Amino acid sequence: MKLSTALFLATTVGVTAAFQSPSLSRTVRSINNTNQQKKSNVGGGSVKSSSAMWAATMDGTANDVDVAGGVAGRRKKTKQERLELASKGLQVHVIGLSIHHAQVEVREKLAIPEAEWNEQSNIICSTGQVEEAAILSTCNRFEIYFAASDAHEANARVMEYLAERSGLPVSVLRRNIFMLEGDDAVWHLMRVAGGLDSLVVGEGQILSQVRQCHLHSIEEDGCGGKVLSRLLNNAVAAGKRVRSETNISKGSVSISSAAVELSEHMCMQDLNLPFSEARLAVVGAGTMTRLLVTHLASRGLERIAIVNRSMQRPQELQEQFPDVDIEIALVDQLWDVVGKSDIVYTATSSTDYVIDENLLEQNGQTGGRPLMLVDIAVPRNVGPGSGKIDGVVPYNVDDLKAVVAKNTAMRQREMIEAENLLREESDSFIGWRESLSAIPTINQLQERANMFRQEELKKCTRKLSQNDNFTDRELEAVERLSRGIVNKMLHGPMAHLRRAESVEGKQAALKELSSMFRLEDDESGRGGRRRRR
Repeated sequence: MKLSTALFLATTVGVTAAFQSPSLSRTVRSINNTNQQKKSNVGGGSVKSSSAMWAATMDGTANDVDVAGGVAGRRKKTKQERLELASKGLQVHVIGLSIHHAQVEVREKLAIPEAEWNEQSNIICSTGQVEEAAILSTCNRFEIYFAASDAHEANARVMEYLAERSGLPVSVLRRNIFMLEGDDAVWHLMRVAGGLDSLVVGEGQILSQVRQCHLHSIEEDGCGGKVLSRLLNNAVAAGKRVRSETNISKGSVSISSAAVELSEHMCMQDLNLPFSEARLAVVGAGTMTRLLVTHLASRGLERIAIVNRSMQRPQELQEQFPDVDIEIALVDQLWDVVGKSDIVYTATSSTDYVIDENLLEQNGQTGGRPLMLVDIAVPRNVGPGSGKIDGVVPYNVDDLKAVVAKNTAMRQREMIEAENLLREESDSFIGWRESLSAIPTINQLQERANMFRQEELKKCTRKLSQNDNFTDRELEAVERLSRGIVNKMLHGPMAHLRRAESVEGKQAALKELSSMFRLEDDESGRGGRRRRR
């Protein structure tokens, strides 16, 4: 018998014997047989665990958030560290405010510009109880998605952050906040990305905003991590599918279009004027204004005045809409434009009121001349006292619900189809998340297998290397063979562990593998300890 053949046989027998307990071979065969029977189910199914909406509670005081070692002090975790952390039971949570749960006065207190999303996420993570965080702040919602292993402590820290940032009494936050965890948090984000949780069902802007949230979270200074980056990526994929595979995004599907619908519907009642004859102005020249102009132009309105801090963006809009007569004015000419308009839409990012009661009084808006103010900005651009002025009729985003109700009724059938698609993406993420619990056992099993392989290989090579005919090339060949044998032996058990389709099934598989391979005793076979054969 050749030396390489003898060594191969000796190594095979040694490695196999090192693993086997009396019932191991039967158990491994059983698992492999089970895998063969379940091949048609590979990748299918998902694990679901329900959780209820929590009541937001605090002790009545808001402690300062400890930001020591914040953005600058946080070391970026390696890919392996993020994976190991994710496998230790990090749960997904979301705490936030939305147009469905909170008044605009509360939402504007917590609104965060996109440029600050990562900075604020790092502040939240620096509290020590939150491992990953991502912020989604839009005109209609403010949401913090985060991953943590201790739900109670993590939620307490995030609530402290909200109280500190907003300066609002805890009692006010408690009435307006919503909190979800686990599968409920995952499902909420899927519905958000799909446009099903929007004021206007199916609107497309939110998908772009969720995509930006994902991109920011995975930047160098982001705080996304393994779990949230995967979740947000799945959410973006879900939103894309909803819009490409259903008709839910057809028609009026944005806050801007709802604002135009509202003003068109109320024009005769509030102004005693047909909408087609109304003189229109828009304050601001960002994305919302572009959408406003799009929807106004689609209704045949060809003259619009735009007031902005600079000329660049309004001029870009002039180029984008050559068939619309766009008049441009700077902010110091604000009243010149407002004073000769019938409907004024406000859509700026200003944190101060652009139009308020004082401005209207100072400029003579007290004679009862009809003026409709449609404020679609958060924080609000139109002061709450504007409605006290005779003839002025103000609307804000909360007033768009009547318009939305009509659109929602027409989209009920599409919503059912959309939710089926969202459920697939939600199940995909949940299945991936549950599979992470198997990683420590798989790693331990591989390490133990390699330890036994090296022990047995060392014994054989020590004996056979005394022969002058034994070459390094033969040793390398047998090394590869021994590694291949171990990998093939472990493939079935590890695949069985990954494919468990329920929490109970996965726990049972983990316990079974730990027992048969004696993984619960990490020191078995080490340090000269004698293993029973």
